[in-house]
Amino acid sequence: MGRAVFRATRLFSLCLLVLLLVRAIGPVAVCVAHAQGQATPGEPRPTKNPLEGNAQAISNGAAMFRNRCAGCHGPDAHGYLGPDLTGFWAAGGTDARMFDIVRHGVTGTDMIGADPQRVLDKDIWQTLAYIRTLSAVPAAALTGDAANGERIFRGNCGNCHRVNGRGGQLGPDLSRIGSGRPRAGLLSKVRGSSDVIRAGYEPVTLVTRGGDRIRGVKKNEDEFSVQIMDVRERLQGYLKADLAEFTVDKQSLMPAYGPDRLSDRDLDDLLRYLSTLRGSNEAAR
Repeated sequence: MGRAVFRATRLFSLCLLVLLLVRAIGPVAVCVAHAQGQATPGEPRPTKNPLEGNAQAISNGAAMFRNRCAGCHGPDAHGYLGPDLTGFWAAGGTDARMFDIVRHGVTGTDMIGADPQRVLDKDIWQTLAYIRTLSAVPAAALTGDAANGERIFRGNCGNCHRVNGRGGQLGPDLSRIGSGRPRAGLLSKVRGSSDVIRAGYEPVTLVTRGGDRIRGVKKNEDEFSVQIMDVRERLQGYLKADLAEFTVDKQSLMPAYGPDRLSDRDLDDLLRYLSTLRGSNEAAR
């Protein structure tokens, strides 16, 4: 009888200890989350940047922007491959909306979401605090004829690029390019001065053991095989063991349109048209 009571008392003590530990872990987890700059489960995210105007946050944000964002948005956030960020708030944008863009990315553009395991909420708020301190560049006067630019696009670019469901698929879909890339970035890409190639469109050259030479863009690759879309827009898969050569090329399949192929005036019209492409869902014309 005494032994049974002892066992029951011991079991009760263990259960009580577990209960106390469980209750204690909750506040600890909350403290850890706050220390790491993350919102705790169930806690609403701020709609306004809690670090705006904080000198230390702005300094930290400047360093993070240079490391993570400047390659696309330019060293001063005035745009390069990605859009100018400095006029976002003046155009009616909110802290919450910009946070969502950074955290989740923008579908159909090169802007991918920030991994919560690597980029904390606090990191995003600090980066936004820095961007808010930058002066917006006055919008340049729009030039060029968009209607003629569309005709130029259809005649020179439409075989490889799709817009609103119409066109080729060898190159990236450009239905949202006007909201995802500034004029300067588009100009450098058309003229051939930009060597940036979007993931999923890396140019490759394959040579089979039979001597056939195939060019295309790489879609997927593992240790044993590679899948490409060839220049005829056919999806093809190859075992690497069956290839004599497999080369990832540095030169894009997109040709450079220098002044001898596209005049400055026609280029201006083309850029004006591309700037209008902001994800319209209208039916293909």
